Amino acid sequence: MKGLKKIALATAVAAAPFAAHAELKAMNDTAMGDITGQAGVTIELETKVSIGQFKYTDEGSFAVNDIVLGGAGVTAGGAAAGYNDLLDQLVIDIDVQDDGDANIHVGTLDGNPIDWGMTVGSMELLAGSTGTDSTTLISNMSGFGNLAALNFHVDTATDHLNIVAAFDVQDMSFDVDFLGVGIRNMKITGAGANYDYNGDGVVDLADTDLDGSGTAGDTAAEQIQMGFANVDLDVYKGNGLGASTATDVLRVDVNNVVMDMSIGGIEIGGTSIGSVAMDNLAITNTKLAVYGH
Repeated sequence: MKGLKKIALATAVAAAPFAAHAELKAMNDTAMGDITGQAGVTIELETKVSIGQFKYTDEGSFAVNDIVLGGAGVTAGGAAAGYNDLLDQLVIDIDVQDDGDANIHVGTLDGNPIDWGMTVGSMELLAGSTGTDSTTLISNMSGFGNLAALNFHVDTATDHLNIVAAFDVQDMSFDVDFLGVGIRNMKITGAGANYDYNGDGVVDLADTDLDGSGTAGDTAAEQIQMGFANVDLDVYKGNGLGASTATDVLRVDVNNVVMDMSIGGIEIGGTSIGSVAMDNLAITNTKLAVYGH
């Protein structure tokens, strides 16, 4: 008991300076809830990742070799454009709401889109233990671009993970070895101002007035929607599609993908056969069910 009294006395003495400058009040559950509701976690990140090989094995294997992911500067084109090789200026905000839902927002410290770059040496199919054959599917992949938005929302009422992203590919090239095809200078961008974003059946600049302000493209959200490819999808556990009897499968519902895409050159046998462009490419109402067999 004497020891406890000494501890209590020491604690009171240590707290005295703070008590002299502030009135201490007990907090009820509501007040505590208000404070926790305002709290969250912020993570600032700078990184570059290299992976020698990623391999998925069933009977045979699918292998991806010599993977590098970083800033746009990891590619020759990105370095020439003045980017460095780090994924930098990243900030990740994590908030858990009062209803248990979670929001994760990936942004940047300087407010600019995140420049990214990646290279892959090769993607291969490898025979299993009873075979010796292998096939190179893709090689010499190199690309860079920008990530303008990336948001995750976990809904506890439906157990859905919603993913919304906006990105572009400034330049990507690779070889499809088993077909003898080369893809050069592929670009992916937003659909721009000639896409019917609001679904009113009229394609004009007013379609990008998504916030109803009367002015098209006057907010950052509208500029992101116009300038970058947009992806919105839900990931969750569900049943198979149609007549399938599968249950508890991985479901991916693609709500929409909107983009423009162009390929500067398609090569067959090392000779260019021309270019390809797709305007206002929209993928909607697409559902996938993924499970083992």
